[in-house]
Amino acid sequence: MTVDLQAAASFLATHGRVVDRRRFEFLFGGGASRAVLAAVEGYRNADGGYGWGLEPDLRAPESQPGGALHALEVFAEIGESARAVEVFDWLAGVSLPDGGVPFAVPVRDPAGCAPFWVQADPRVSSLQSTAFVAEVAHRVAVRDSAVAAHPWLVTATRYCFDAIAALDGAPHAIALRFAVGLLDVVHDTHPEAGPLLDKLGAFIPADGLVAVAGGAEGETLRPLDFAPLPDRPVRGLFSEQVIADDLRRLADEQDEDGGWRVDFDSYSPAAAVEWRGYKTVGTLSLLRANGII
Repeated sequence: MTVDLQAAASFLATHGRVVDRRRFEFLFGGGASRAVLAAVEGYRNADGGYGWGLEPDLRAPESQPGGALHALEVFAEIGESARAVEVFDWLAGVSLPDGGVPFAVPVRDPAGCAPFWVQADPRVSSLQSTAFVAEVAHRVAVRDSAVAAHPWLVTATRYCFDAIAALDGAPHAIALRFAVGLLDVVHDTHPEAGPLLDKLGAFIPADGLVAVAGGAEGETLRPLDFAPLPDRPVRGLFSEQVIADDLRRLADEQDEDGGWRVDFDSYSPAAAVEWRGYKTVGTLSLLRANGII
């Protein structure tokens, strides 16, 4: 089980977006956090949200929950949250009366956008979108008490808890992944999270393989999608051998060109390349967190 960091750097130099190259430089080359923030700033809108393809399959310029997710991921990764309150304010502005965030807000120009983003109903809250922004928002909030107390984060977390409690069956695989991630990150601060995590854990088989309904052929979520970090409660859903095998699989999937591939469909030529850069940096970060590199 070996990983070639130099090959990954060459892959990103050849194919990666500036934001992912800057993330790689920060994580593995001693780069400055301000350079990463400058790269993310190019996707920011005046309303405080993020669009412009920061979510690769959503090329439209409008601020979107998907764009907020990826911006907050970067803030959590580099430990900077100066823009986080503005993102939370934007999310509060598009949230619905029940506290949830819609899957997406209306898209004026669907060019290069995945149909599931374009066809989303902005009048209906989405557990998937609310959980994915709330999960990473809580990761940012760990280092910033002002962010942690933001009213939007409190309300969105409450919506997710209530939506998970109301489930009478397994949600879609991707919604399941993000709901589990949210419960894991707030497990130590919110007493409700533990029982709800147990509830969702019952929908994940012992091998951790959950097929993505409606996805590409063979698209499947795996143990490390649900439990990427060591020493977290969600790891208790899997045996040590299952995690070890998945780490070995992930490391061995480095392509000859130095990058990693995704198993889901992309909806533009740009997105097909951009997802690989995003996946490559994320995979390297995960492998390092697990002591592989």
